[in-house]
Amino acid sequence: MWRSGVTTRPETRKKRTVALARVKGKVTTMKEHKNRPVVLRQLAALQKMSPQELREKWKDLYGTEPPGYSPQFMLKRLIFRVQELFFGGLPEHAAQIVRAAKKEGAKEKEVQKILPGTRFVRVWNGVRYEVIARQKGFEYGGRMFRSLSAIATEITGVRWNGPLFFGLRGNNDNEEEN
Repeated sequence: MWRSGVTTRPETRKKRTVALARVKGKVTTMKEHKNRPVVLRQLAALQKMSPQELREKWKDLYGTEPPGYSPQFMLKRLIFRVQELFFGGLPEHAAQIVRAAKKEGAKEKEVQKILPGTRFVRVWNGVRYEVIARQKGFEYGGRMFRSLSAIATEITGVRWNGPLFFGLRGNNDNEEEN
């Protein structure tokens, strides 16, 4: 069984980390792979590079200007890129799953945008509370708040997730509670 580079052998009950490579459909360990010495030399060279040299290497490997990452993060990304180029990236079916998940996340974020002027009404302990979304926050009781959670806490006296309290996400059965 292999996942994320960890191989488990049930018969020995030992866990060991193994770098896996996919070459022409055959999965091999990095230890067995013919390009291993080349990759190891490149990884060692990356770790000795200055931030300016890392930015130049980024241009070589990615073909774009490097983003404003810290040198440590850029080093990690470059190490991954070298291995990806030698041993291959994600299999196509895994890449499709990632793309689909990105699209789903984008759709959820679009739905969650709250337009200024939107009114939220909630009955809590028999009292009706009304909140109005403004350009830079939320208005409740003539005061401005930065979040719905701050208003929910103000109303109930205990910490609440504002979107949950006002029925924007999760269990909408809470309207009849208390």
